[in-house]
Amino acid sequence: MTHHRIATREEWLAERLDLLAAEKALTRQSDALAERRQALPWVRVEKTYRFETEAGSVVLADLFQGRSQLLVYHFMFGPDYQAGCPSCSMIADGLDGFAVHLAHHDVTLSGVSRAPLEKLLAYRQRMGWHFPWASSAGGDFNFDFNVSITEEQQRKGDSAYNYKPNTHPIDVAEAPPAVSQFAAMCGTDTPTYRRDRPGMSSFVLADGVVYHAYSTYARGLDAIWGAYQWLDRAPLGRNEQGIWWRRHDEYDAR
Repeated sequence: MTHHRIATREEWLAERLDLLAAEKALTRQSDALAERRQALPWVRVEKTYRFETEAGSVVLADLFQGRSQLLVYHFMFGPDYQAGCPSCSMIADGLDGFAVHLAHHDVTLSGVSRAPLEKLLAYRQRMGWHFPWASSAGGDFNFDFNVSITEEQQRKGDSAYNYKPNTHPIDVAEAPPAVSQFAAMCGTDTPTYRRDRPGMSSFVLADGVVYHAYSTYARGLDAIWGAYQWLDRAPLGRNEQGIWWRRHDEYDAR
């Protein structure tokens, strides 16, 4: 027996119209936030970052693949992981479909991780993905864009994520059970797992110069986590009790 409130169609429609007004207000607020993102000043990328890709060793400008804009998904796949983060994998399941459209709108969408390229490509093949994925192994890119920390920073508790120091669950001294669970799913220990974190950054190439335009982390990634956008519109919402998702090839058949 359901315990959810039951109404007539007329009662439902009255509440739905009230909700529609709130949804429209949120849409307008989201549009205004997007304008503020695009109005942020650009910061010239002075450092030469190198990446290993299927096309060989390249610099950041090469990741644009001839386009003027680059969106980077900072995929959690540290050099000592045996598999990519399950949460990042769930997000990445949606990237291929968008990447082809973005490519025809002057935007390149690429993953970047610290794991060696051969690990990334093997995992991409396992997952059936095709989006470009570059390895930043051995460089400063992940550290400079706040999605990786060093062992020394970890020991000292001297790190920041999402623009704040030591406040995110991935940084706090006592790791939540989910963090340890994800570490095990990546074939590594909790401290090693916690040295990488998710995020996305955008860059623009203008007159031969690369500029950093925007980065977001943590719950800022909700909007690109496609499955959650669908769940937020499902009757029971996210309905979460612990970690319920797996890599898409790890679910039992249904």
